[in-house]
Amino acid sequence: MMKKQLALFLMCLLLLPAYTKAETPMDKVKVAFVRDGFLWTKINGKEEKITKEPYKMMDPPQWSRDGKWILYQFEPKEKISPNLESQTEIWVYNTETKQHKRITYDGSNPKWSPVENIVAFKSGGVLNVSNLDHFYNIALGVGDYNWFPNGQAFITSSGATLRPDGWTNPVLYKIRLEKDLDKIKSLTENVEKFYTIPSELKKGNISLLSIDATGFKFSPDGKWISFMVSPTASWSMDSNFVCVVSSDGKTFEVLDEIIWEVGAPKWAYQQNRIGYIAGGGRIVSGFKNKDMKVTDLPAFQTISLTPAHFAELGFTWKDDQSLFVSRVRESEWSNNEKLRPDPSLVYIKIGDQKQTQITHPPKEYGDYNPIFLVSVNKLTWLRYKDIADLKRDLWIADANGKNSKLWIKDVDGYDFFEMK
Repeated sequence: MMKKQLALFLMCLLLLPAYTKAETPMDKVKVAFVRDGFLWTKINGKEEKITKEPYKMMDPPQWSRDGKWILYQFEPKEKISPNLESQTEIWVYNTETKQHKRITYDGSNPKWSPVENIVAFKSGGVLNVSNLDHFYNIALGVGDYNWFPNGQAFITSSGATLRPDGWTNPVLYKIRLEKDLDKIKSLTENVEKFYTIPSELKKGNISLLSIDATGFKFSPDGKWISFMVSPTASWSMDSNFVCVVSSDGKTFEVLDEIIWEVGAPKWAYQQNRIGYIAGGGRIVSGFKNKDMKVTDLPAFQTISLTPAHFAELGFTWKDDQSLFVSRVRESEWSNNEKLRPDPSLVYIKIGDQKQTQITHPPKEYGDYNPIFLVSVNKLTWLRYKDIADLKRDLWIADANGKNSKLWIKDVDGYDFFEMK
């Protein structure tokens, strides 16, 4: 009997490591996503519907820094006032208690603090923060904003306004946040002017009227802030400038022309190296003039990584020395979706001449929006039929494109949480 029990115990020990190794990697990644107007999660391989009713969800959900909360926003079916042209409620969901909590009846552009479970959001031009129980007014007249990496201040913008003698300048501000939110007494005493953007910017032979500054992102060491400077709303569809300013507000530089349609600039993980897809003109003007570029700071040395006759539609960093792009062969726009080019994913190692195509979507399908998951060394992307298609599937593969598979079917906005 003892021998049989010992043999069974040893067999279990032999089987356990293999099982653990097979199950552990993807357990490090949690997904929050929207499907058919409902909020869903995928955790430990299991999909779960979180909300009971479908709504028009606004923007992708967002995980809190500790992975316990999901922030989401939607248009309510009944407005709090008939005078409101639009209304967006902001909610959070606790994945441990399974409880939902409303943050505000009407807000926009919510963002989690990078260091604690506090949400900032705008209501009109007012910047607010919520500790998930109460919210507090922080500053007035705010355009776009982002948290400083230490969670103790905000970088904000105030857009230019049109006056009889012309446009004013857009201005950047630094707004300090009180550690004790109950001690906030003034909406101006913690505000300091950070940088005044010139009313007109130039890069090469391109000139741009400066109206708004948006999309603030900090470099890995926190010494640089990237953002987009945009002209009037209609013009910004075709041309914006990606810019950087030092975190002391003393150095400002225009890097290149860019459009939002191909995604925002992204910093590398550890090096002060920023990637962006340069080139003006919206996609309906043609799949062209969209070049992957990388700029190193503070040297401001830029290299282009896109070969002739190709254009990029999106990218993600793999590490500081390599990235993935969603690439098409250059072509004109066609109203016939079957004549439009379909992108595939390409791996680029900076400094190497060879670039490797790593996905091969079926005919009439394309691979878009690559996102690399560092914690599990996996690459994700959206696969769908056309750039205007709303039915999109989330795929996942090894970093070299092998072992690709459908991960989540029919997703809208989504967000990953990676456990360290």
